[in-house]
Amino acid sequence: MVRDVTFDQEGGKSESGGEGRLAEEATAWVLRLASGDATDADAAALQRWRRQSPAHRQAFAEAKLLWEVLGPAGDVVRERARVSTAQARVVATRRNAQLGRRAFLGGALAASLAGVGYVGSRPPFRLWPSPGELTADFRTGAGERQTVALADDVSIVMNTRTSIDLRSQASGSRGFELLDGEAAVATKATFEIFAASGRVTASAARFNMRRDQASVCVTCVEGAVRVSRLERFVEVPAGQQVVYDDNGLQQVTPTDVAVATAWERGQLIFRHEPLARVVREIDRYRPGKIVLLNEKLGERDVVATFQLSRIDEAVTNLAQTFGARLRRLPGGMVLLS
Repeated sequence: MVRDVTFDQEGGKSESGGEGRLAEEATAWVLRLASGDATDADAAALQRWRRQSPAHRQAFAEAKLLWEVLGPAGDVVRERARVSTAQARVVATRRNAQLGRRAFLGGALAASLAGVGYVGSRPPFRLWPSPGELTADFRTGAGERQTVALADDVSIVMNTRTSIDLRSQASGSRGFELLDGEAAVATKATFEIFAASGRVTASAARFNMRRDQASVCVTCVEGAVRVSRLERFVEVPAGQQVVYDDNGLQQVTPTDVAVATAWERGQLIFRHEPLARVVREIDRYRPGKIVLLNEKLGERDVVATFQLSRIDEAVTNLAQTFGARLRRLPGGMVLLS
């Protein structure tokens, strides 16, 4: 258990050059097998490669597991993909002739998934923006923040991976739709935010609003806001928050505003959170995906503060703190076990 610790985030990468090379080779083998073009000769060559050492076998097992945890995307790829490693290399070369092998292997995975129909829906592991995000009025990428000022009376700070569309109401009030992500809003005039099946209305308040698909969380920092969904509404005063989703509008509860708004100050603060949730939160601020391979590890309790400007080092520090093994793979993929 980590007790009231602020990590200094000075750790480095844990894998050696040899392990990195094996991870790349193992990923290439998995991509080849998943392409549908593998031959008996390829299978025999893979077995020879795996028999070279226990490290080779371990690298292949981890790469295969990473591919499998893609879930439905992996199922479609395994059944329908015909994008071979060679084809993906052509695509990567056209985009950037200077791409190295590590960048290619990461891109090959995205190219394979895109080639089987995932371009039009929420991408697995958020490897690329959805169409809704691409057409939004304002959008931030992984680790980015953006401030949008609407005249002098409304200011919006968009957090990582956030997309919004501006709206003008017939009544003359202004607002926007939160398509995805998180935004901090400060308003001195009547302002409305729509998200999923609900709406937030404020006149003189500061509040934070976060949307994860159909789930929306509203935290009031100053003043008060009204949150409505269908025929129900609640008033949320400062220091309180409410969540709504497909199951309805939940009760208003107290919250730690300093924790909820830490990202505005360039931090992530965790107070007795399971490691699995901590990893999911860190993932929002970096490209790729962190995969927990140990269920018990994911239950470990974390009390920590991380700096967003050095978010990748947070994973290294967590691994060192819990004595976990850390492996980095192409495309921003990380295995934690």
